[in-house]
Amino acid sequence: MTKSDDEAGCPGVLVLGAGQLGMAVLRALAPRMAERRRSVTVVVSPHTLASAMPGDLENLGVLRELGVEVVGFDLAGDPAALQALFARYRTVINCTGFVAGPGTQLKITRAALDARVERYFPWQFGVDYDVVGQGSGQPVFDEQYQVRQLLRAQQQTEWVIVSTGMFTSFLFEPAFDVVNLEAGTIHGLGTWDTKVTVTTPEDIGRLTTEILLTEPRIANEVVFVAGDTISYGKLAEVIERITGRTFDKTLWTLDKLRADLAQSPGDVMTRYRAAFALGDGMWWDKAGTFNARHGIETVDVAHYLTRLLKA
Repeated sequence: MTKSDDEAGCPGVLVLGAGQLGMAVLRALAPRMAERRRSVTVVVSPHTLASAMPGDLENLGVLRELGVEVVGFDLAGDPAALQALFARYRTVINCTGFVAGPGTQLKITRAALDARVERYFPWQFGVDYDVVGQGSGQPVFDEQYQVRQLLRAQQQTEWVIVSTGMFTSFLFEPAFDVVNLEAGTIHGLGTWDTKVTVTTPEDIGRLTTEILLTEPRIANEVVFVAGDTISYGKLAEVIERITGRTFDKTLWTLDKLRADLAQSPGDVMTRYRAAFALGDGMWWDKAGTFNARHGIETVDVAHYLTRLLKA
């Protein structure tokens, strides 16, 4: 596996998805690949290519400026066509998220393995699914654990998992209701000492690029990164210090969240609150992360909130 891309007769990197994370990865990755004269292609839905929505048009314009080739393809379609697409590339980075529905991540992973992709970065930009394991009560988490089992059961395709924790912005999502800046409320999940690891998409994009290019090459490994690892109690302190406001702070215990889940088992946010209240698998020490070991600065919660308030 030492051939150059030109010798192999195939393009360099295929990125799946141009949403929030996909765009962050592409902004960081494309200039570095251009320096190496390696191409970058991104798969978007055919609807996005045909869309006249301002956000889609803006992203497509950015991708053109970056020199990224854009391909319209329905990832939820024919598995054989998906495999044929992947076979044209040496490296696939999956930034699709869960929008395509249950089973999609397993389907994409099987297609990458069947295509004998040289290197695969699955959609695992989240929590430590090895610790969470099977039967967490989160169908999405169960599928992610199964993806890891698939990857580890084979030796043909190298894989790299980038564990990032929660998107930092999700802490401030009103629907998630951990921090509600407008309402002036903060809800701790589990206990005030329970921790969570968070990273911004921009940092994930930069760090994924660095991990991809690191020599000696990283292969068949879970790589942990973090913008911040913080307890819900410390989070409340940071929020009040940065905003200069006093918030109404309420602890949602694991028993309370499990009762909520029993009443509304299909509610996505209720499932996430119960999962993140567990603590285990939802955080790791920032000091041991890839970014800390390599001296790469990342945005912590305090700096994120400061920027948010200035926006």
